[in-house]
Amino acid sequence: MADQNKLAVEIRDEFGKGAARRIRAANKIPAVLYGHGTEPQHLTLPGHETMLIIRKANQVLDLDIAGKSQLALVKDVQKDPVRQVIEHIDLVVIRRGERVTVSVPVHLEGESASGTIAALDAATLDLEVEAVNIPESLVVSIEGAEDGTHVTAKDVQLPDGAVLVSDPETLVVAISVPAAADLGEEQAAEQDDNTGESGEASEAAEAAADEAADAE
Repeated sequence: MADQNKLAVEIRDEFGKGAARRIRAANKIPAVLYGHGTEPQHLTLPGHETMLIIRKANQVLDLDIAGKSQLALVKDVQKDPVRQVIEHIDLVVIRRGERVTVSVPVHLEGESASGTIAALDAATLDLEVEAVNIPESLVVSIEGAEDGTHVTAKDVQLPDGAVLVSDPETLVVAISVPAAADLGEEQAAEQDDNTGESGEASEAAEAAADEAADAE
């Protein structure tokens, strides 16, 4: 856990939508901290610092609550679906040495063989890890991977001490050659139709010209 994850927070004693709006208007974020049999604590987090930290998944915060340090895992971030403003954060109490189960993002590295595409089937994998040592991502190299290559969860290299919780047979990424659309016949048919229409239009124009000449 990085030192920049330390936050001085305030204990909150006002609740409801009105109080939450006032907190957000002051560039702060309402939050609740719970877990390990403790009574839920309603807190106010500094807005800017918190937003910088939670851009990455599974962040552990070192909270300074009235001078007392408390580690907490970011469990849930609630955002306004339109403005994407953070409305509320759920935090879970954790302790050093404790192991937790988290969903870790999968990151593809490299490029597959020429003419192939890589389909990421599982964007995250569930791991059991030490609470203060959660990996930011799991890197899967697809450099030079050929058509038909399949990477499952059991093939992904895990950090030291991490245990895979997801089904080992979960498909993570598949390499394939995209199917080529056979548009030859359709294009030829369209050209024939266009040619036919053009021919009919030309014949009609010629007939009209002949009639005009006869009238003269």
